[in-house]
Amino acid sequence: MSDGSYGPISAGIIRSITDKSYERRKAAALDVEKLVRDLFNNNQLSQLDRCLAVLAELINSGNSNQRKGGLIGMAASSIALGNKNAPPYTAKLVEPIIPCFLDADLQIRYYACESLYNIAKICKTAVLDHFGDIFDVLWRVTADSDQNVRGGAELLNRLITEIVLSKEDFDVAILMALIRDRIYTQTSSNRRFILEWLNTINSTPFFSVCNYISEISDGLFKMLADQAPAVRDLCETVLGNFLSAIKFKPESLTHEDKIQMVNVLVVHTHENEPFLARKLSLIWLEEFVKLYKAELLEMLSTFLVGILPSIVEHELRGDAVNRLLMALVGENKLEQANLDRTIEVLLKYIKYDVVETRVTVLNWIRHLHSSMPGQLFIHMHRIFPVLLNTLSDTSDEVLLLDLFLISNICQSESAPDQVDVSTFGLEEEALKQVSDISPFLIKFALSLLEMFRTEPSLLRERGVLIIRQLCLLLEPAQIYRVICVLLERESKHNFAQEMVSTLHGVLLTATELFILRDELRSLSNESSRSLFECIFRVWSNRPIALLGLCLLSQHYQQAADVALLLSQVDITVDVLLEIDKLVNLIESPVLAYVRMDLLSSVHRPPLCTVLSALLMLLPQSEAFVTLHKRLQAVPALVSIDNSTYAPKVPPCRIDFPPLMLHFKVALARRQTEVRSRHRDLLSGVVSQMRSLKS
Repeated sequence: MSDGSYGPISAGIIRSITDKSYERRKAAALDVEKLVRDLFNNNQLSQLDRCLAVLAELINSGNSNQRKGGLIGMAASSIALGNKNAPPYTAKLVEPIIPCFLDADLQIRYYACESLYNIAKICKTAVLDHFGDIFDVLWRVTADSDQNVRGGAELLNRLITEIVLSKEDFDVAILMALIRDRIYTQTSSNRRFILEWLNTINSTPFFSVCNYISEISDGLFKMLADQAPAVRDLCETVLGNFLSAIKFKPESLTHEDKIQMVNVLVVHTHENEPFLARKLSLIWLEEFVKLYKAELLEMLSTFLVGILPSIVEHELRGDAVNRLLMALVGENKLEQANLDRTIEVLLKYIKYDVVETRVTVLNWIRHLHSSMPGQLFIHMHRIFPVLLNTLSDTSDEVLLLDLFLISNICQSESAPDQVDVSTFGLEEEALKQVSDISPFLIKFALSLLEMFRTEPSLLRERGVLIIRQLCLLLEPAQIYRVICVLLERESKHNFAQEMVSTLHGVLLTATELFILRDELRSLSNESSRSLFECIFRVWSNRPIALLGLCLLSQHYQQAADVALLLSQVDITVDVLLEIDKLVNLIESPVLAYVRMDLLSSVHRPPLCTVLSALLMLLPQSEAFVTLHKRLQAVPALVSIDNSTYAPKVPPCRIDFPPLMLHFKVALARRQTEVRSRHRDLLSGVVSQMRSLKS
């Protein structure tokens, strides 16, 4: 090995600096340092360039000791040049070292960190011309398998960070581009490296990176699922700093950035995301709504996708975002396209398995109906069937809210012509009876009866609640009229009986219907009289219910006629139970005036006939004893007819002969159907016995 082979560096120095002994390499580095200093001081710049080239060749050598020698020699050269003279040589000092960070030999990687650290300490901001390469190798060695290498990389990274912070005109776009390309890394150490850089840059006043948040936010939220608690904590801090910066300077985000951010945030509200990610994304959404208000209303449907599944978890603050959005919609009208998208989302989540979500959806539809009914009615052909199906919801809260919303729609005058009543298949007389009723209410009643018909359990378990709530929200007379008009054409006798039983029980017991009960007693106008006649015809399917209707309306003579015809009814257990209920109702406060009418010489005979007929039909049960005692309490010689306070006997305003004829026909049909069922049952038993014998 001759001196000429290595230019100004002697063969002895080369042998020492490439020796396997660290001490000899260290001593030779001092010789290189002296040589470089002398060359520069003597203005032998070409020889200095040759010296640096020789060291670069050693770094690129295939021999590990030579690479180590080249690295320590390059660091010594930078020290020799000093802070003042080294910057022009930065490229020659730094570029040969970069590949060594990827060397298979961990010692080479460590020495590369050490060498570049010394060079950067001398060259300072000049090394930032190679910031992209330095950042990349630092990002890689941060995840190195060797602890010493990682320690060296950490020291180097700290120094580079300080240099970046010292340069106020540093182009932060370069850094953010590097971070953006690496934001989806899965390695905890790499993630921590990125987060530390972001945290540092964010805390520096003269660097503004808010306008880059939309590019990296998705990756940051994904880091909240990292296995390392330190990474999660640091990521939460970084996101908090970004949000604070945006709140301080909201205009830093363009409209496109805001839209992109909302999309990203909604993705991370999904129930499969980590709780911390969901919580922070909803906090961000809340702040965005507060900051940008109506500007983000075009994203209402996207917001709803994020908050509706999370509404049940109050600590996630989805309900807070929901309230803010509702307030915004109340103050601002939605574009039709935006409303279309919103309705699409609401109808999707009305079947969600969480009760609170379904309640929120119904509240949104109600809010939209009150805020912009005309626009909403464009979608009513899709909304109304969904609301009807929701009546079978297992939650009482959902059911009551659904009924409230349906009642609002039925009373709305925004689009009364949207439903064509001629398509309901009603006869002319029936259409005349419901001419003053909202077409939506008629459609609703049709659908409700169909649901009760196909789901008998719904009628048994929720029928009373539904009817009572409807009568509370709407006009009870309209509810009973439209249902009775529709039941008049009912072909399934059993279903009609079940409906009459439910409607009758509500009519005689519910406080919500006290006005309707008074109307049926007074029959003071044509509307109440036609309603009574309609109810009478339908109640004919249930003789005991019809008897109760006559008592309620104080038509005692007709009640006596009905009671005497009960001998034609098959007295089954169901009939006895109905009579038992009627006796209890007679003893209740609702029908107190009926009991008082027993003191009237006009009313006493037909009333006693009714009570005696019921008594004869009852077995000797508790109801029998109650009714018997009531009859015994009727004074034969006492009358209140001459009292000033005695109720006046109202004139009969109902044409009863046709109604009684209708009742007799219904009674005959009932008996025929009962006998037919008995025959079918008997035939089935006989067939079964024959099959067993054969």
